[in-house]
Amino acid sequence: MALGYVFGNPQVYVPAGSAPPAPMIDGRTLARAAWDAVTIPDPQIGYNPTLGDSGATLVGWYTWVWATGDTPAQVTATATAGPVSATVTAVAGGLDLSAPDAEVDCTGFGIPWSQGASGTDCTVVFTRSSAHLGGTTPLSVSASYDVTFTATDGAAGDLGSATTSSTVDIPVAEVQTLNTSED
Repeated sequence: MALGYVFGNPQVYVPAGSAPPAPMIDGRTLARAAWDAVTIPDPQIGYNPTLGDSGATLVGWYTWVWATGDTPAQVTATATAGPVSATVTAVAGGLDLSAPDAEVDCTGFGIPWSQGASGTDCTVVFTRSSAHLGGTTPLSVSASYDVTFTATDGAAGDLGSATTSSTVDIPVAEVQTLNTSED
């Protein structure tokens, strides 16, 4: 075991009266330090339609959902020690949504709704009002990040994944009509 340490840690000669050099930290260790310093915020969303002050959306309508500026698609961090630097990059593929009484179709981060917009990659269609749930339907929102790193010492690799999540309570209203005919 001692020989493994000796061969894995090269010896350095330090002349009398000289300060020893700072130990070199490898790129993978720096990458882990950089990643440990990162805090990815929980995902935040906007949605539309929203009715008046209630903020309710409607049963049976395509409700557009999009990540707000507080939800990063990519996060990077760099750590440096001596001559070695490591950069960590975390990339999310989009939002993952789920809610009771809803059909979800979300393959990205969504597009903020605007008058005349032609479509989005993230919608929810609520199939029932939120009255039976106490007035709001909980929409679970998560973003999963794949984490990789590169370092100036040639090290590179995968650091796994990370997921952030939040819940947004959305009021879902139902529109009812009565058709009558005169006979």
